[in-house]
Amino acid sequence: MKIRWYKRRKLLIVLALVLLDAALILFRVLDGLQFLLTAGLTIYGFVAVSRFIFRRSRLIWHLRERLIVTYMFMGAVPIILILALAFCGSWIVVGQVATYLVGSEIGRRAQTLENPARFLSQSQPGDRAAMMQQIAPLLNDRASGFEVLVTGDRTFRYPEGNGLEPPPAGWKPFTGTVYRNGRFYSMSLAKDGPRTAVILAPLSPAVLEKLVPGIGALSLINLSAGPIAAGKTRVKGVRVSVDNQEVDVTSRFSGKVRPAYNVLDFECLWANPIDLADWNAPNTKPTAVLTLTTRPSAVLSVVFGDRFDTAQDVLIAFIVIACLLALVELISVVIGVSMTRTITGAVHNLYEGTLRIGRGDFSHRIPVKGRDQLAALGRSFNEMSEQLEKLVAVAKEKERLQSELAIASEVQNQLFPRSTPAMRTIELTGSCEPARSVSGDYYDYLLLPNGNLAIAVGDVAGKGISAALLMASIQSIMRTQLAQGIPMAAAAGTGRSVSGYSTAGMVAQLNRQLYANTSPEKYATFFFGIYDENSRMLTYTNAGHLPPLLVCGGKVSPLEVTGTVVGLFPSLTYQEQTVKICADDMLIAYTDGITEPENAYGEEYGADRLAETVLRYRNAEPAEIVAKVMESVKHWSGAPELPDDMTVVIAKGIA
Repeated sequence: MKIRWYKRRKLLIVLALVLLDAALILFRVLDGLQFLLTAGLTIYGFVAVSRFIFRRSRLIWHLRERLIVTYMFMGAVPIILILALAFCGSWIVVGQVATYLVGSEIGRRAQTLENPARFLSQSQPGDRAAMMQQIAPLLNDRASGFEVLVTGDRTFRYPEGNGLEPPPAGWKPFTGTVYRNGRFYSMSLAKDGPRTAVILAPLSPAVLEKLVPGIGALSLINLSAGPIAAGKTRVKGVRVSVDNQEVDVTSRFSGKVRPAYNVLDFECLWANPIDLADWNAPNTKPTAVLTLTTRPSAVLSVVFGDRFDTAQDVLIAFIVIACLLALVELISVVIGVSMTRTITGAVHNLYEGTLRIGRGDFSHRIPVKGRDQLAALGRSFNEMSEQLEKLVAVAKEKERLQSELAIASEVQNQLFPRSTPAMRTIELTGSCEPARSVSGDYYDYLLLPNGNLAIAVGDVAGKGISAALLMASIQSIMRTQLAQGIPMAAAAGTGRSVSGYSTAGMVAQLNRQLYANTSPEKYATFFFGIYDENSRMLTYTNAGHLPPLLVCGGKVSPLEVTGTVVGLFPSLTYQEQTVKICADDMLIAYTDGITEPENAYGEEYGADRLAETVLRYRNAEPAEIVAKVMESVKHWSGAPELPDDMTVVIAKGIA
């Protein structure tokens, strides 16, 4: 019985607070208390409902109770949260903008005094009176009631006989707001050698009220000295003596709050800290705040100025949008109620799902919501369907990829040279074994119209389909350039022409086209050479590729690298080198798939072992040497699969 009475009393207290909050909102009094009360009741209600739901989770197991909870969270909670968010956001924005406008104006008034103070500190005693005659009219508009004191050589005051005393020792040049003898002033203090110039302008109630006309009721409060504020009084309180004048410590604000424009034009109280200095303690920073009571209509009026009608239109538009949002929320609730009815059709959904699975439609999924028994059963059914669909999709995708890779491999094999050009002084052969179905390595040789032979070897960054596509692009670009017969030596301005061709110009053009037509991370190493049948000279450009090996009389020499990779930078110049391939000499061009495979101890095959293998079989035919090199690398690695694409091209001089 006692427990029931306690719960009943608690309910009565909450109900009384709700009625009090409604009364405060209706009569628009004690805005601060009303805000705190509304926020507290909202938080308490949310916590109470959550505890009720989670402590009695059996209630949301049944469909009927689940519908009730769904309606509550879909209808009531979002509306309350949206209204609370809109009110809090408006309160913060209105208060912050209003205090910013007033604070900025106070700062600008202080800045008005800075230049006159500096001029006075730098002026001669005889010039100050004339200077003030020119400055005074300007200062009276922005800083009425100002006082000037210049010390250091000859004391100067304006107006004459003002009671402004010299600043205490320790003051440095300063411009801002100062607290002096219980009052606030805009001050600028300037120094020039022994001379010190001080200009003080009081921030009186009349001045504060005119800072931003119509903004509302405002006050400056020095918290370090107690809440002494100049201005009009709303509530009588204790009075203290400051400069032989009584000041009310409960004094409210200067200015007044304008009447409400409509029911949404609420009164907003806000406070912001301000920078303040103490006249008697130059090295301290008292704690001070600017308090302001305003309304949204007042802030809009100040911001829009003469276009306040526009501000009213904006406010009306905001109300219209709010009404539209409320209508959308109502429609959403209706839709939500309608959708919850589908929960009772869960059994029918399961039945339909089993029929579709039986017909082979593994993509079918039944709708699942919540955490009750039916939802658990629906999720289990969907997981089963998903696993079956994935297994079927994986099998189909694997079959499709295998077919596509086989086609791609066949197409790529057609891109490699199918026959070796018949040459009088050189014998040529090459081979490429991809690590996967397709390769990113590239080799080619082409007989030019002038009887010379073009040789190319490249290695595209990456593996697989993307590397193979870039490899095909390189071959297409190279063959197109060679077919056009462009005298690239003259165009590029780099390298030597070989009967109208330039290897450096060819590589530079290839670099530009790859950079323009591929993604930034795509690039390739590239070796390109042109062999002159008559002179036996090979002119080549090596763009970042592994140095080919030249075997001459039992000695192996690597060729130089004459530039960086292609496709990575837009504009590069490349150099050319020339070597002679005599009878029985060999040129071996290869990719990193030959030299980088490691054995069981982590040792790479390397260029030295490649050279040893070539020298061991240098008297054999080029095709046999290529086969021996491939066999040696695979034996060294011992891996069941190739770690990288393996490509070798061998050119052997003949008598």
